Amino acid sequence: MRVIVTGPDGVLGSNLVRELIERDYQVSVLLLEGTTSKTLDGLDINKFYGNILDKDSLNAAFSGHDVVIHCAASTSIYPARDPFINKVNIEGTENVIQAIKDNNVKRLVYVGTANSFGNGSSLEDLGDETNEYTAHKYGLDYMDSKKKAQDLLLDSVKKDGLPAIVVNPTFMIGPYDSKPSSGTMVLAIYNGKVPGYTRGGKNYIAVKDAAVAIANGITMGRIGECYILGNENLSYKDAFEKIAQSIGGKAPKLGMANSIMRAYGSINSFLAKMFRYKPAVTKELAAISCDNFYYSADKARKELQLPSTPMEVAFKECFQWYKDNGYLNKK
Repeated sequence: MRVIVTGPDGVLGSNLVRELIERDYQVSVLLLEGTTSKTLDGLDINKFYGNILDKDSLNAAFSGHDVVIHCAASTSIYPARDPFINKVNIEGTENVIQAIKDNNVKRLVYVGTANSFGNGSSLEDLGDETNEYTAHKYGLDYMDSKKKAQDLLLDSVKKDGLPAIVVNPTFMIGPYDSKPSSGTMVLAIYNGKVPGYTRGGKNYIAVKDAAVAIANGITMGRIGECYILGNENLSYKDAFEKIAQSIGGKAPKLGMANSIMRAYGSINSFLAKMFRYKPAVTKELAAISCDNFYYSADKARKELQLPSTPMEVAFKECFQWYKDNGYLNKK
């Protein structure tokens, strides 16, 4: 079976491609022109170069493939409102859907985000696939555009018979995070650059587990259904302590009041706009960090056989990859 992955060089894509190769699929990837893709070097894959905003390059890449796994997206959160984010995530997904139809692809696995469902506010109140979207309150085009793209896809399933399922990962941690992206938190704990923790929390998952579930989605899962891929719900305090214990770092001891965090984010956003720099914490991120994004992954465990690797393992694997690849000296 021939499988092609868009956005294959991110932390998820890099782990997913390896999982697909282990299963003896014929694996292709769609990369942007000029991409170095060092996390894919040496792998037995067929590389196409193009852009999800270019319909011709999508048709050329998808032709002859049985399955498309669409990971490519703009995950930018600054500036909060950016037409390019909507273009990539919405128009790009529309183009992928059309190319699926034009090339008679047998299945599409679309990688969304758990934020497209209302978050649970406590460990006794977990969000799941039935929760209505609530993240619009944060004012981020990233979250809004991913929800719109998911709705477009599910509408096409109903109206046109698009053979697609949706997977919705939570916060993924693991190796091959070359940017780095999610693993920035691990490096920050190691370097002692996390001064404190907010009152919020979120759901974490080992990226390798997400890759397994997505690969299972080629033959498992019900068409038109969404599956939250997650594992451990942790407060930021607990998460930082687990990271520190896993990598030999030091967890922050200072708890920050929500009012202070929100004020800090607002000031940062104001100064960033005035002096034209990209802030580490914006008013939107500050607001998010004060809330709990807790989710249940029971549906994915039952229908996609989602594994549940302890997060300590994922934190260690993430840190070890950074260590092996010279990231620890990059302050």
